[in-house]
This record gives sequence, C-alpha cells and structure tokens, in this order.
Amino acid sequence: MTVTADAPPTVASPARPGQHRTLRKFALGMAGIIGFLATWQLLPTLGIVNPAYFPTATDTLAQLLVEFRDMEFWRNVGRTMTAWAIGLVIATVLAVVLGTVIGLVPFLRRATHTTVEFLRPIPSVALIPLAILMYGYQLQAALIIIVFASFWQVFIQVLYGVADVDAVARDTARSFGLSRGSRIVNLVFPTALPYLMTGLRLAATVALILAITAEMFIGNPGLGRAIMLARDSGQWTTVYALVVVTGVLGLVINLVFRAIERRSLSWHQSIRGEEVL
Repeated sequence: MTVTADAPPTVASPARPGQHRTLRKFALGMAGIIGFLATWQLLPTLGIVNPAYFPTATDTLAQLLVEFRDMEFWRNVGRTMTAWAIGLVIATVLAVVLGTVIGLVPFLRRATHTTVEFLRPIPSVALIPLAILMYGYQLQAALIIIVFASFWQVFIQVLYGVADVDAVARDTARSFGLSRGSRIVNLVFPTALPYLMTGLRLAATVALILAITAEMFIGNPGLGRAIMLARDSGQWTTVYALVVVTGVLGLVINLVFRAIERRSLSWHQSIRGEEVL
C-alpha cells in the first residue's frame, strides 16, 4: 500500500499596493467618464438645454462612428497632428538651445530677463493677423503661433533647470578640471532634464491647442477647420463629435508624454518616490 503525502496548500500571493492603487485609479476614472456621459445625456433629454444646439451623448458618439468611416476625417487628423509635431519640434529645439546658452551665462540671463517677461505673456492668437500677413492661409502661418506658444513652456523650464545646478557640484567639477562640454553633459543636463521633461509635456498640449486654433481662425486644413465648416452648416452633432476627438487627442498626448517623462526620469527621486508610495 503506497502512502502519498498531501501536497502543501497553494497560497495566492497578495496583490501589491501598486496594483490596488492602479485599479482604484482606473475605477475612479471610469466612474467619472460614466457620470460625465450620463450628465451630458440628461441635459438635452430633460430639456435643460436646447437639444438643437446641444445633442445628446448617444447622438454625438453615433456621429463619431460615422466620422471614423470617412477618410477625410483621418486626413484632417493627420493634418492637425503634422502641424502639431512640426511646431513642437521647432519650439523645443529653439528653447533648449537658447535656454541652455542664456542659463549658463549670468550676464545674458540678466540682460534678457525684461525682454522675456515682456514677450512671454503675449497671447499667441494676437499674432494671427501678423501670421496671415506674412504667410497667408498656409501652414507656415499656423506654425508661427504654435511655435511662439510652445517655445515659452520649454524655454522657461530649461532656463530654471540650468540655473538650478548645485553650486558645490559646479565648483567641484571645475576643481577636477572637467571641460565645459563634460560639465554640461554630466552636471547641467541631469539637473535640467526634469525641468525639460515638464516643459515638453506642457508644450505638447499647448501646441495641440494652438494647432486647432490656427485651423479655426487662419483656415489651414485640419480638425479646427472641419469644426468651423460643420458649425457654419449647422451640423452641431458633427461639431461636438469633432470636439470630442480633439479632447481625446489631448488626453493621448498627455499620457504619452507622461510615460516618456517617467521612463526618462526613472532614476530621479520624484519618480522613485511615486513608486514607493
């Protein structure tokens, strides 16, 4: 007779706190979306707002599915994202170069302070007449206001990041005879990188807003122009459907740049602290 020992019971590993936090955030996010859609549906249904100018959520989502089957819709998305990407790249390159140079030279930082504080608050939409005068109703006109608005988001962050280099670390690097290029790579860049990533994330959202604004008021092709054409023809359901698309694009851009920020700053104490909590 063979006696077999009972297998030890299997103990399920407890879920990590990070998993609970992620599930809780997801559940709260879904609850918020459902609550928003329910409110949207009820407002015109109950007659609180005029349904002729404020269609229900179900009608808007149905129209959105119709737009998805239209190739012109995807062309407009591509046009908007092209203007967004080009403007963001130009603004980022200019901001990083100028912010680094000015931030490293105290004389330039003092000399440009007043000019920066004067130019930074100027609304980009105020430049639309100038942009049209210079380039007409073309992509270049839209790029002027996209670059202008996005530039300051990155430039100011880089400026502060470069200036935030620890004085003791800077003096230590000099005492060890490190070259200027080596100090920039090993000291200035790691210090300024968190600032740069924050500025880049903010600039990405601002660039999308201005890309759509330019299409609405300058008239270059894209989602903004499609919204204005739908409005002029009284297609309010299409207007709201396209507005939803712009919101989704903004959300996706923000999530992507947040993921890039967390990835590139995985060594930084701010990200490591979030992971520990």
